[in-house]
Amino acid sequence: MTEQTIDNKKPRKAEINPPVFFGSAILIIAFVIFAAFFSDTASAVFKDTQSWIVDTFGWFYLLAVGFFLVFSIGLAMTSYGAIKLGPDHSEPDYGYLSWFAMLFSAGMGIGLLFFGVAEPIMHFSAPPVGEGGDIAAAREAMSITFFHWGLHAWAIYAVVGLSLAYFGFRHNLPLTIRSSLYPLIGERIYGPIGHAVDIFAVLGTMFGVATSLGLGVLQVNAGLTYMFDLPAESVSLQIGLIAAITVLATISVIAGLDSGIKRLSELNLGLAILLMLFVLFAGPTLFLLQTFVQNTGNYLSEVVNKTFNLYAYDPNGWIGGWTLFYWGWWIAWSPFVGMFIARVSRGRTIRQFILGVLFVPVGFTFMWMTFFGGTAINMELGELSGVISNAVSENNAIAIYAMFEQMPFSMISAGLATILVVTFFVTSSDSGSLVIDMITSNGHPKPPVWQRIFWALTEGCVAAALLLAGGLKALQTASIAGALPFVVIMLLMCFGLMKGLRMEGIKRLIIGVPQTPVSTGRQVSWKQRLKNLSEYPDKAAMQTFLLEVVKPALKKVSAELKTTGVDADIVSKKDSIELVVSYGGERDFVYGVHSVRHLMPSFALDALEDDDDETKRYYRGEVYLAEGSQHYDLYGYNQEQVIDDILIQYEKHMHFLHIVGDS
Repeated sequence: MTEQTIDNKKPRKAEINPPVFFGSAILIIAFVIFAAFFSDTASAVFKDTQSWIVDTFGWFYLLAVGFFLVFSIGLAMTSYGAIKLGPDHSEPDYGYLSWFAMLFSAGMGIGLLFFGVAEPIMHFSAPPVGEGGDIAAAREAMSITFFHWGLHAWAIYAVVGLSLAYFGFRHNLPLTIRSSLYPLIGERIYGPIGHAVDIFAVLGTMFGVATSLGLGVLQVNAGLTYMFDLPAESVSLQIGLIAAITVLATISVIAGLDSGIKRLSELNLGLAILLMLFVLFAGPTLFLLQTFVQNTGNYLSEVVNKTFNLYAYDPNGWIGGWTLFYWGWWIAWSPFVGMFIARVSRGRTIRQFILGVLFVPVGFTFMWMTFFGGTAINMELGELSGVISNAVSENNAIAIYAMFEQMPFSMISAGLATILVVTFFVTSSDSGSLVIDMITSNGHPKPPVWQRIFWALTEGCVAAALLLAGGLKALQTASIAGALPFVVIMLLMCFGLMKGLRMEGIKRLIIGVPQTPVSTGRQVSWKQRLKNLSEYPDKAAMQTFLLEVVKPALKKVSAELKTTGVDADIVSKKDSIELVVSYGGERDFVYGVHSVRHLMPSFALDALEDDDDETKRYYRGEVYLAEGSQHYDLYGYNQEQVIDDILIQYEKHMHFLHIVGDS
């Protein structure tokens, strides 16, 4: 290969991946036609499909989801937790507030508003075992709600998101589901197997997002009915709402990640906190704070038992309509949420990622469910017995509005809740469109806008078709059925991730701690070392060093490697020069020297009076391997010393490939 200058090359063009794009589109369009034009038949098929999956694979869902939780927490506790999702020198792209806001909006969103009051009340009125309507039923209702919305859901997201971020940002593979299987099938991820995996991911994302959008429309319909006396449960109104909000989502899609999704996510979080605080202080405040503590304790004490409880000794249809629906919903959402949180988590460590994804949103969710569900249950246990439960039995979507009606400023709170549903709706739609667009564009970080618009409109069509074909029941079935094949893929992802991390551990053990000038190759004299320590080269001096010392050294090594038949390439960028040695299916060897800007230490600034930032900076010629910066400086080396350092790192890399080949 010849020398390349990246600055003069055009960036990789975003193009569709025809097998994935057209394969997914054809299957989805066929589903929409079937559900919309043969709604009665579709409803019957959905009902039979859900019953078959629950009866046949219910145990598999529960066992797999329990494994994902143990796997995630266990991985965070290992030494692998210190590995960054990106090069070692990378920093997070987003601050904690923006990061959490996007996690929250993508991961839960509409579901909190739809089920925040309805689910606790439904479990309170009709628990899976025993009588309802008493204190014991109230405790069990909140325990079940916490279980459905707790760590298990976010563990599912964490598994997918972590695998994608690790292989995408750490190993520069495409940010698609197929990349997580690279340790298992190698280059075949680019063939039919990889296409099939990505198609399953697109279908799961589409049906998961469509389920959320369908629930959101039911909620908006209920809010408009409450505030403006519009027709309740009107299919035509719901279809119209889908169309209107999909247009808003399309506008957000065009705005992009930072301008659209990020700002909407922060708005969602702000409105959600405002609404939650209103319920806390307008409702039974002390009761809610007490039950929050108790509910959390009950959840932690019962989480193992509930994780594996299939009600095998007391069979009923409850688990299919609740726990398995949620597990299917979360799994169907996992390609979407996983890829989205991977996209916004570059630069964080594995431990930060897992702990942040698992515990921060769960804490907020537990507060939400306690404040909303606890307020409704408190009303049911008091003088308003039957008010909320009767409303829920008529229509799940009006549960939150029935509760607001018994509180002050009911019209304001109901309006705020409806606005929040719409903003969640828009965020879910454009986030889902972005993810599907990336999958069908070979993982390109900035896929074509027209394609995102296409998927945003398609999501609206799927949600409308599901509502026509059976409402909430069809939405539940779509989630559970869409998740089934993806559970198997997720288990393979866990295996692939562990294999990749194991290889990373072996390489870290071989490379050891970063080198220092004292320990590299040809000895540097003490006078040269002292001179290097006292110098603070400016940008021009570092550029001269790169061009006159480093680049010739890399060229000599590259030329010598080529005589042995090895594919070696010199890559020149604005502030760096790299040697890339390729081995086909094996991991490439990358050795680069980057001009890295640093602030001068305070003792060196004492004599400086100029406030210009550049005068207070100096540059280091830091060594970068494929894993990122090794944090040592080559400035002051001669060509022979640079070559010696290259060979030390190259020898370690070859030893790593030898170990991996034997394992």
